[in-house]
Amino acid sequence: MRYLLFTVLSFFCIHCFAQQSIKSWKDVNYAGDRMIYHKLDISLPQENRATYPVVIVIYGSAWFGNSFKGMAMQTLGRPLVDAGFAVVAPNHRSSKDSVFPAQINDIKSAIRFVRANAAKYHFDTSFIGITGFSSGGHLAALAGTSGGVTEYTVGKVTENIEGNVGLNMKFRSGVDAVVDWFGPTDIRVIDSCRSGAGVITPNSPEAYLIGGPIKDNPEKCALANPITYVDAGDPPFLIFHGDKDPLVPICQSEMMNTALKKAKVPSQFIVVPGGRHGPGVMEEKYYKVMVDFFNNQWKLRKNKNK
Repeated sequence: MRYLLFTVLSFFCIHCFAQQSIKSWKDVNYAGDRMIYHKLDISLPQENRATYPVVIVIYGSAWFGNSFKGMAMQTLGRPLVDAGFAVVAPNHRSSKDSVFPAQINDIKSAIRFVRANAAKYHFDTSFIGITGFSSGGHLAALAGTSGGVTEYTVGKVTENIEGNVGLNMKFRSGVDAVVDWFGPTDIRVIDSCRSGAGVITPNSPEAYLIGGPIKDNPEKCALANPITYVDAGDPPFLIFHGDKDPLVPICQSEMMNTALKKAKVPSQFIVVPGGRHGPGVMEEKYYKVMVDFFNNQWKLRKNKNK
């Protein structure tokens, strides 16, 4: 992931577009402060309805970016808005602003904001999906598996995964479906998935995320790993990963999918032949698969609630 941020930005600048929606809000602060990393954008579909199911979209940046929400809206957001979903794209703190778990604390705050402001923004919060690419995929997966988790301990290290960001703590931060686009999972083995801790260089994005060398911080690595929190109550997952990804090896998603299936969580894993870190994977035909997945999960939830 050494050149992940440059690669992601270069690829997605080519795919920018003017988002079409009947109504949108820009730079809404979800945390009750004035920080740029606590702002989000909201777009509603052209179809005029009373409420819309929601999908939260998270950008990739190797956890180095704190203001790339527009990139998530321009890529993953577009097909979702076109399909009738309200799309919410939050910023979050970078690893330079604060180390883990600040990033997932922010995403959970954004989810609580959605529930707290359903009437104002026409959200149907009976369904909240979440998706993200690269480091955003990691945060989407982590939001999916750590629903209901507050403090969690591995070894001698305890982290507050829920956090206390924002003014809406009485609302839940769980989600109903997850689409993970080639997100990292077990950062101890991200370089090889074979040789274990100590492979990643001291100045890698993963080391910045946890605030220290990978080989010296196995507990922190485990706490940042979405697989750590997998249980049978997790929402359904859809995972995309290219088998030629040069930055996040496909074994990361293989491990995620295996853990979900072992816990009997519905999980669909799509391996993209020749797919790299974005190119070949984040394409229209796979966007359609994502949209169909969220639509199916929304309909299942509606039928269950009847």
